[in-house]
Amino acid sequence: MNAALDLALATDPGNEQPIIRTERLVLRPLRRSDVGLIEHYTADRRLAEGTRTIPNPLPPGATEAWVIRAMAASADPDGAHVWAIDGTDAGLAEVLGTVSLHRVAPEQCELEFWIGHGLWNTGFATEAVAGLLAANPCKCRSFVAETFQDNPGSARVLTNCGFDYLGDAESWSVARNMRVPTWTYARPVG
Repeated sequence: MNAALDLALATDPGNEQPIIRTERLVLRPLRRSDVGLIEHYTADRRLAEGTRTIPNPLPPGATEAWVIRAMAASADPDGAHVWAIDGTDAGLAEVLGTVSLHRVAPEQCELEFWIGHGLWNTGFATEAVAGLLAANPCKCRSFVAETFQDNPGSARVLTNCGFDYLGDAESWSVARNMRVPTWTYARPVG
């Protein structure tokens, strides 16, 4: 899969975050109109429990506040960059999930992603992650990621995209209100 950076920038003139196209998807900056679909997907306990930071149940206004924060951070070259996984080119919804890069060191980013439950096992997460890594818009030299050990689907996405298993750890899950065992992964560029 060869992801190419679209030369067009997001509609927000202050946002230099690139649009990335894959075979079936467009990874684009978030916009306020994404709140409804994101809230729909993230209100699902199964999805929330597969992430570190999504609460369940969702407090009123939480999704809108997250989208606004993500949009502001994406305008900062050193901030977190969150892309909507847009399926409209394939006749699907404007938002299927999100994928993000968070700088954790000068040349290293942490990858995070989620896909709506009804879209699991479709290859969309793998395609989105592979496209983002190929484009490497943050010019990282390496990527790190983790997944809860009871989420083998996300582990497959990471290994299918060239991540190597590093070891076991634990992370807090807001939705579960507890520490959960994780698998950690790394992937160098090149």
